[in-house]
Amino acid sequence: MTQILFKGIDTPNLTSIDVYEKQGGYAALAKAFAKEPDEIVEMVKASGLRGRGGAGFPCGLKWSFLAKDVFPRYLCCNSDESEPGTCKDRELLMKTPHLCIEGMILCAYACRIETAYNYIRGEFEEYGEIMDRAIAEAYERGYLGKNIMGSGFNLEMYTHMGAGAYICGEESALLTSLEGGRGEPRMKPPFPAVEGLYAKPTIVNNTETLCVIPFIVNNGPEAYAAIGTEKSKGTKLVSVSGHVNKPGNYEIVLGTPISEIIDKFAGGIRNGNKLKAFIPGGSSVPMLPADKVDTPYDYESLVAAGSMLGSGALIVMDDTTNVVAEVLRITSFYMHESCGKCTPCREGTRWMHQILLEIQNKVGKPEQLDLLTDICDNMSFKCFCPLGDAAIAPVLSSIKYFRADYEELLASAKAPVA
Repeated sequence: MTQILFKGIDTPNLTSIDVYEKQGGYAALAKAFAKEPDEIVEMVKASGLRGRGGAGFPCGLKWSFLAKDVFPRYLCCNSDESEPGTCKDRELLMKTPHLCIEGMILCAYACRIETAYNYIRGEFEEYGEIMDRAIAEAYERGYLGKNIMGSGFNLEMYTHMGAGAYICGEESALLTSLEGGRGEPRMKPPFPAVEGLYAKPTIVNNTETLCVIPFIVNNGPEAYAAIGTEKSKGTKLVSVSGHVNKPGNYEIVLGTPISEIIDKFAGGIRNGNKLKAFIPGGSSVPMLPADKVDTPYDYESLVAAGSMLGSGALIVMDDTTNVVAEVLRITSFYMHESCGKCTPCREGTRWMHQILLEIQNKVGKPEQLDLLTDICDNMSFKCFCPLGDAAIAPVLSSIKYFRADYEELLASAKAPVA
């Protein structure tokens, strides 16, 4: 089993810098400081590492987009893990905070950044405290501050606790929140790499993404690129939840069949039941039926199957599941978490929730299925940020693959009261 991020993660007291160093922690810094910053960027490019927060954009390419010769510039680690079904980043913060810090230092050096923030989900108060203690240890050991390890490189690092809003996982809303504003997305372009935090060039990377950087620097980009598939390199943390015997976070090699993740890692379907549906990448990606369970878990294969890898949250549903009830629950979440900035998202999520509630309560009408599809069409790529597109994914995919669940509820609908 190939382990990069989870190798030794359950070592006792790994949150301590002494234990982390004994495992080889911070060794990548000396290797990086012996190279020019641009060389580190090229290493990350050559590794094929893609962002692990959801979009899957090539990490090194993102770094290279920073506006040239504009300073100061900033790094923001996105630890606002709010996607339903996702619980991987919190395990990294909880068990190996120094790995995140080391990854942030390497990114900052490569991108000539001297100020870094870790934006942590507001509910993660305990993990924020763990990170603060780890940062203090890193300062004491000389890995943060002025002239780190005699390299001439300076870096100040801070944690920032979010206010518990899902929308702040979107990078531009995160930056607005970090500046002290209400968490709302910004118009793009300009993109953060050109004009981000305080209108300066900014790199925003997911926690898992940054935690991979020490491995690449220590072992070389070729070692990382040799893992996975041709276009989906490396390993991926997958949060498996739902109707399985062993829910949890698992590190898998990209390209592993989903059926193997469910059966080998997560212990199979609970109670000997059969698989009915699964959501491969968190609630914001389309769900798929059981006959697609042998799809390889990588970016390209999941797109070809009609969904996305997303944040790496595999939600499993067995044959006892009422799909309409699950979609109603997801839609309720998106209705609540819409920031309200744009009309299609604000009104569309509310309207979808209202219709789904009526169908689930057996007071719906057959024509509402077409109405739901029409609402989704009026939201698709018409919202200010990806939240609107995330909200329609479970609705459209459930109607496509599990229309019978809707029709069963509509067929048993009660006659309206006179």
